[in-house]
Amino acid sequence: MPKWRQQMLVARLARHESGLYRETPAVMKIKVLVVDGSAIVRLVLSEIINSAPDMRVVGHACDEAQARQMIREQNPDVMTIDVEMPSIKGLDGLADIMRSLPVLIVSNASARASKLVQRAFELGAVDFVPRPHNSGIGSSTQATADGIRERARAAHQARLPLGTAPAGVMVSTDSSQPQTTLANSVLQDKVVVIGASTGGTEAIREVLIPLPAEMPPILIVQHMPELFTSSFAKRLDSLSRLKVKEAEHDEPIKPGTVYLAPGHSHLSLKRSVNGLACELSDASPVNRHRPSVDVLFLSAARIAGSKALGILLTGMGKDGAQGMLAMRQAGSWTIAQDQDSCVVWGMPREAMLIGGAQEVAPLKGIPERLLQRLRAGERRAA
Repeated sequence: MPKWRQQMLVARLARHESGLYRETPAVMKIKVLVVDGSAIVRLVLSEIINSAPDMRVVGHACDEAQARQMIREQNPDVMTIDVEMPSIKGLDGLADIMRSLPVLIVSNASARASKLVQRAFELGAVDFVPRPHNSGIGSSTQATADGIRERARAAHQARLPLGTAPAGVMVSTDSSQPQTTLANSVLQDKVVVIGASTGGTEAIREVLIPLPAEMPPILIVQHMPELFTSSFAKRLDSLSRLKVKEAEHDEPIKPGTVYLAPGHSHLSLKRSVNGLACELSDASPVNRHRPSVDVLFLSAARIAGSKALGILLTGMGKDGAQGMLAMRQAGSWTIAQDQDSCVVWGMPREAMLIGGAQEVAPLKGIPERLLQRLRAGERRAA
């Protein structure tokens, strides 16, 4: 960027910040605190957020100390933060903020950021959105701007996690859920599909960890940027008794394995000469998402029918609702996460409203209900 352009943008930021705290809106708006080490990015984010009629930026901060001061002075409803800021020495120092204030991560989609974002989710961050370009609002695509505003709204509505992993403590794979040995016929005959969005990374972990190593194949769609799904799969694999990996095109699905949709492709089920397999596609987004939960669920309804079990977890929007309805109509068993345990009760709510969810359960109860259903199928087959 030319130096004159940088100077102009910084001057605009200074004028913007000087008027931030004198504004008295006629109507209540979502108050957003923007935390980023780049003055230009702070300005871009402010312009994106302030262009929405229901939100306003009430403060900027370039480091943790300023962020804490702004929180005390402005009492924001949502905080955006770049986890790769040099001034942040460790995310664990921000754990108290993430437990008490909805935090939206706004960072570059890089390998380093991926690990930091995973840790931020464990500490209580609500969601992630890619960082906009630092050359002004005009350089940010409409989709980027819309995504930032949409996820800021969802963060404001989010139910904050009740507990998070403290610094230096790994999440245990121990579970109070009874372990189950399922018949080989069930392992080979059934398939489980799971969909999630906002708050889904921790919800998926809560579902997988109690499950035994012997399970039917599990396919998952989590709305997540492309560079993050690989590290997310590795993280789940390290915590779960099941093998967790990114799905590959034409890959046969096997019991005891979890297949996570890569962030660049839709994931669906298809028939192959050796049984069921994964199918990846770069087709247009569905419900503004690729991968889309609806794509996976609709394929499960079409290919597996009554042999499929569908789980819809926390998330913003309605992706997965129509697919879950199709699954239920095809004879699949379906369950949705209840309102009280959702970070954002959007996707499960939509599925319930149209009759797609056969059952509703709190997050911690879903693994056992899944096992009970699989055991019931065992008895019917006997």
